[in-house]
Amino acid sequence: MKLNQQPKRKLRFSFSLKLLAVVLIVAFIALSATNNNVPDTDWTEYNGGADKNHFSPLTQINTKNVSNLKPAWAYASGGADTVKNTTQMQCNPIIIKGVLYGVSAGSQAFALEAATGKEIWKTRLNDDTFNMTSRGVSYWTDGKEARIFFAYGAFMYALNAKDGQPISTFGNNGKINLIDGIKRPGADDYVVANTPPTVFKNILIVGTRVSESASALLGDIRAYDVKTGHKVWTFRTIPRPGEYGYNTWEKQNYQNIGGANSWMGMAIDRQRGIVYIPTGSAAFDFYGGNRKGDNLFANCIIALNATTGKRLWHFQTVHHDIWDRDIPAPPNLFTITQNGKKIDAVSVVSKQGFTFVFDRVTGKPLFPIEERPFPASEIPGEKAALTQPIPLLPEPFTRQRFTVADVNPLASNKDEIIEILKKSNTGSPFIPLGRERTLFFPGSDGGAQWGGAAVDENSIMYVPAKENPVFSSIIDAPNYSASKASITGKQLYQTYCAACHGADREGNHDGTIPGLLGITNKYNNEGILQILAKGRGMMPAFTQIKEQDRKAIIDFLGGKNSTAQAGNNQSKLSTVPYTHTGYNRWYDTDGYPVSTPPWGTLTAIDMNTGKRQWQVPLGEYPELTAKGIAPTGTDNYGCGAVTAGGLIFIASSKDEQFRAFDRKTGKILWQYKLPAAGYASPSVYAINGKQYVVIACGGGKLKSKSGDRYVAFALP
Repeated sequence: MKLNQQPKRKLRFSFSLKLLAVVLIVAFIALSATNNNVPDTDWTEYNGGADKNHFSPLTQINTKNVSNLKPAWAYASGGADTVKNTTQMQCNPIIIKGVLYGVSAGSQAFALEAATGKEIWKTRLNDDTFNMTSRGVSYWTDGKEARIFFAYGAFMYALNAKDGQPISTFGNNGKINLIDGIKRPGADDYVVANTPPTVFKNILIVGTRVSESASALLGDIRAYDVKTGHKVWTFRTIPRPGEYGYNTWEKQNYQNIGGANSWMGMAIDRQRGIVYIPTGSAAFDFYGGNRKGDNLFANCIIALNATTGKRLWHFQTVHHDIWDRDIPAPPNLFTITQNGKKIDAVSVVSKQGFTFVFDRVTGKPLFPIEERPFPASEIPGEKAALTQPIPLLPEPFTRQRFTVADVNPLASNKDEIIEILKKSNTGSPFIPLGRERTLFFPGSDGGAQWGGAAVDENSIMYVPAKENPVFSSIIDAPNYSASKASITGKQLYQTYCAACHGADREGNHDGTIPGLLGITNKYNNEGILQILAKGRGMMPAFTQIKEQDRKAIIDFLGGKNSTAQAGNNQSKLSTVPYTHTGYNRWYDTDGYPVSTPPWGTLTAIDMNTGKRQWQVPLGEYPELTAKGIAPTGTDNYGCGAVTAGGLIFIASSKDEQFRAFDRKTGKILWQYKLPAAGYASPSVYAINGKQYVVIACGGGKLKSKSGDRYVAFALP
């Protein structure tokens, strides 16, 4: 019997080997099929695409496996100031056919192999122009050649996508000067394009950042030919006689007022040929006695024919803005269902925590918007708008008022805060600044920030926000233009610098606006002169200040109080009789916001119904968490990327953490400590069957260290 059984064992062993081989082959095929089912997927534009929804259809990284996410590569972009921590990166990189295009901490454009982080090219531009923080680049191709459009200071460059070299046939040897066409009498010359332009066919549509002082340039929207750089059309945001909206200003405002510019980016419906453009405040931000009226097209979402620049419709979210309540981010385009009918929609989020939603074609509001009365101004010459538009839905994603009942019960000097608050103007939105302390809540740069909102395939919106109280007041602006007397450096500082850096030169507590005490120990006179002349980060260039006045300011910062000659030696620029006391974020004596947490949030809103689904704190102070205090949220900048894998990736908090949230519940599923805070929006893409998430880690705000790394993550 043993002899008869031996062949059976061999047969069974042979069959087991064959079965194992079949299983391995099937597993290999399944694995290959899985990889092949993740097609190469680009992140084609700033914020993900023409709709600006920060959305990726990829699912390889999902709620079940995101805990396994690891760094795949890192790229040192260069240019970070890690000593003074003054540089930032706000770039949302684009990925086209396996190549990642971004901007360094030193404001140079670059291209990388998106699968490895290996550098392909990097610019070495050195124009004598203004410093800026860039949020990215734009891509154009006709199938034969490909171009990258990149703003370097006041210049818009067309670069060869293959090698980064300027294309000499575009504009003036590869660039156009953005100041051309927006000058006006009495204006300074500060202009940059900090947000990538919008491409439609062979047209490049450009918005700009200008100064926020009374001497600001015009905020016109311009369109250029992508091949030649020749101007195609202009839309004037401060209308001239005979143009629509002219009667919402004083007669000469098109000559003596600037701003109303689009610095935040645009969305475009390419199928319909409609570009949706948000605009900011007219300058000066906090006084409009010299521009009485609603001031179209400041603080508007404007729908234009992308080919001609013709206005199709508009909606003004703030009338006669005297609060610096710009629309802070690009619009979102998505489709909602109401009463069983699908409607293509466009929305904008606001600093006040509102969301305005419109029919994309007609401009009709898709949820009720009510005009509500608000207080008049006490400042002579100012005439505040009688009403402001308040959307009844979607539900606000921030609280709307700050009163004694909203003071943080754990604040270190709670009683003092309450006494100050009782003497302040507070309790509702849109209280005009007066001589006494007036509260902004949410603060002057929040609820929503420039990162905007993400929207998924189900029209659920995810919006980060912050809720720190900010206070300010109106004061008289010194008038030296008619005087023949000398002006001290201290007076010049009070005129040009104190509104942001503070009368005491201490900046604001969180470092968003740095203090200037000891600045002459960090920089020599030439370095400070350079900053005043060229700007840095969010600080514009003070081109309206003559060099002798700049030197007097520097002497004051260094402890001297030298003088400059007034009268005819002063620049004859646009002026207003008032200034403000600064963007003062209110903190307790321990350095925490005086309001009840959360101080930073991530909110999910169903845009079909306008109802909030959930809201969670975004970010934490580790020292408070260690004491058993639940995460409070923190200041945040940038936005998240939402994926069909059920995730929201966001790194905008000052705590340097990169997090993945479950988009259904708001639960944190994964987090990773970055080399520097990621005040930028991540991009999601796939190459060779692998999905990646990449984030620029620039830091440099909120007293956080600066960095220059781009870090990409993938599954092992």
